[in-house]
Amino acid sequence: MTIRLLLACLLSLLIAGTAHAERLRFSGYDFKIKKGNGRGPGPNDWASSQAFVDKKGRLHLRFSKKKDRWLAGEVESVSRLGYGTYEIEFEGDIAGQDKNVVFGFFNYPPSDVGPDATNEIDIEFARWGNGANRPLNYTVWPVTPGAKNAHKDFSFRKGWGKSVHRFTWKPDSVVYLSQVLRDDGSVADERYWAFTPKNPAGRISTTPMPIFFNLWGFRGQAPSDWEPVEVIIHKFTYTPAP
Repeated sequence: MTIRLLLACLLSLLIAGTAHAERLRFSGYDFKIKKGNGRGPGPNDWASSQAFVDKKGRLHLRFSKKKDRWLAGEVESVSRLGYGTYEIEFEGDIAGQDKNVVFGFFNYPPSDVGPDATNEIDIEFARWGNGANRPLNYTVWPVTPGAKNAHKDFSFRKGWGKSVHRFTWKPDSVVYLSQVLRDDGSVADERYWAFTPKNPAGRISTTPMPIFFNLWGFRGQAPSDWEPVEVIIHKFTYTPAP
């Protein structure tokens, strides 16, 4: 093998390794890991170290301090998914989450679908900087820019534990369900909301989008208690509409 060919092979391996480090595979889907400083939401600083899959196949997201900088974690599916049911099994303390910390499970429009604050369907655990706010948030963003979103928030049980969260996206509705799970897997409590507008064509997106998971600081702030945060998503399932 010539020196030129050897160098080309080494460069190819290096590029492949770098590409692999910027992606992960979770629950049968490929995800891109967000990186960069001062990027939204927040804005926050994002790093590949803040998102990883463990040996049990669970996705971990972290919001923690590294060398005097708070780093957030986000992954975005390579595939675009459309109508159907989106569900995660989550592990963490939703009601006990710091008031400045946001966990998001949502789809979001690429630039060819629409601008920010359109088309999006969200489940977010957040108090938006105010400890008096309720921590479980469901939001449906309209298709038309500038139109008002539909939003509902709920209280949730405090303490580290498992829960299931889902939304079912149809042309005329978005139906949400969150359930607290006991140790044996049975349902201890639940929250439900059905968004069924009279004019769904302008209120609910019709276009497939990537699915995202993220953990970050509201308005770029650190946790108010200065403690690092980690959440675990045991699995994600998508069931296409029939």
